[in-house]
Amino acid sequence: MSIQALLFDFDGTLVDSETLHYLSWCEVLKPFQVFIDELTFCTEFSGVPTVKTGHILQQRYALSKAGSKLAQEKNLQFIETAKTHKPVLMPHARDVLSACAQKFKLALVTGSTIAEAMPVLSHYGLLELFDCVICKDDVEHPKPNPEPYQKAMQQLNVSAHQVIALEDSHTGLTSAVDAGIRTIVIPHQHSKDQDFSKATWICDSLESAYKDVITSS
Repeated sequence: MSIQALLFDFDGTLVDSETLHYLSWCEVLKPFQVFIDELTFCTEFSGVPTVKTGHILQQRYALSKAGSKLAQEKNLQFIETAKTHKPVLMPHARDVLSACAQKFKLALVTGSTIAEAMPVLSHYGLLELFDCVICKDDVEHPKPNPEPYQKAMQQLNVSAHQVIALEDSHTGLTSAVDAGIRTIVIPHQHSKDQDFSKATWICDSLESAYKDVITSS
């Protein structure tokens, strides 16, 4: 059966938001006098769920706050950071989304919260292109659990064999694959060394994913 829908990840796939996440964590860690350089931080934590990152940082630096509390503070800080530092779109993101929206149903499936994702989507005028948006708030078990992708397919009324997911991280890939979805991975500088052995396709850009995979599926 032909492809009916495309399910897009957000951070690292459509928007280059790694720096904003890093700056937000810096503010959270500042009272503890913990500093990690951006390249080191983003390479380790790209695609890692916020709560898991919080737990890792809490244990590594013996911080006095629980990992879950650190994650909550980081999510709130991201909203403040994004008011003055808008993440830039990944190359070809707008053109690819616009072209895909003319042929397929589109879903955004993200580990970001609604408060993190919606202002960015609205800022770039992309929200109207999506038939559904699944954020971290919408599920009980976020990525790498398959629930976000399962919920997106349910809302779009499609089956796994009718969709393709686009991801940039091992966490997102695991979520999509465990939902039975064929997945295009588009690695970037911070995720390029992660395990993508379960990807159906690996492309070097959104443009390549569209031209080499999506239009021929």
